[in-house]
Amino acid sequence: MKSKLALLAATLLTAANAIAGTISVKGSDTLVVLAQKWAEVYMSAHPGQKIQVTGGGTGTGFAALQNQTTDLCNASRKIKAKEIEQCVKVFGKRPTEYKVALDGLSVYVSESNSKVTSLSLEELEGIFTGAIKNWKQVGGDDAPITVYSRENSSGTYEFFKEHVLKGKDFASGAQTMPGTAAVLQAVSKDKNGIGYGGAAYGAGAKHLKVSTAKGEAGIEPSEENVLSGKYPIWRYLYVYVNPALDKGEVAAYLKWIRGEDGQKLVKDVGYYPLQKNLRSN
Repeated sequence: MKSKLALLAATLLTAANAIAGTISVKGSDTLVVLAQKWAEVYMSAHPGQKIQVTGGGTGTGFAALQNQTTDLCNASRKIKAKEIEQCVKVFGKRPTEYKVALDGLSVYVSESNSKVTSLSLEELEGIFTGAIKNWKQVGGDDAPITVYSRENSSGTYEFFKEHVLKGKDFASGAQTMPGTAAVLQAVSKDKNGIGYGGAAYGAGAKHLKVSTAKGEAGIEPSEENVLSGKYPIWRYLYVYVNPALDKGEVAAYLKWIRGEDGQKLVKDVGYYPLQKNLRSN
């Protein structure tokens, strides 16, 4: 009975959205600037279409998708099995996944940190777990390292923890920031600081090259290196949608995002466009 009521609610929500003519988008702070740009340009070309974009983190976006309080969920990581399960309970199917851009997840330090220009994945793991506490241990000045991180509802936090820290906890002294912009602002003002975030948020700080092993040459998070997979901390950025809503205005918008016009804006904002075979025709 409960599942039938949930499916009925999803149907009613679909009808309400169609009447309202508004597409709601919520989730990843990594994606929020790009999502706002997409919405702005799309609305200017489609008078009468309204698109509301808010951040709050990938986890918040998935919760909103499950609660049917957003049409689209922006995500900087793949959906988890538990999140799929919750969506299936509510609207009967797993959400449809769309890759919408690529990102070279970057590690940032202050521009005044001139001695450190590259770190290995092993060194990053040591710094962000607290095993490495002083910059002199990685070729920098004799100064304590200040670690800046994201809140645990962030997809970027979870991606970094899984792929760089190998599932280990962040250092107990890591300072948690409410968004990537806040991480960058903190790092830019702290000569001993280090943080991480999407490639589009680098203004005011210096990104480091990253190598897969200590002693190897560091690799820039450039478009070429991200597309080839050479840069070791690259990822896709995603949009998830309830399949019942993936039609009409919503489907048209998603197709535009993944088409030539939408992908041009990806590069303008500072991320990297999808490979040709993943784009909409």
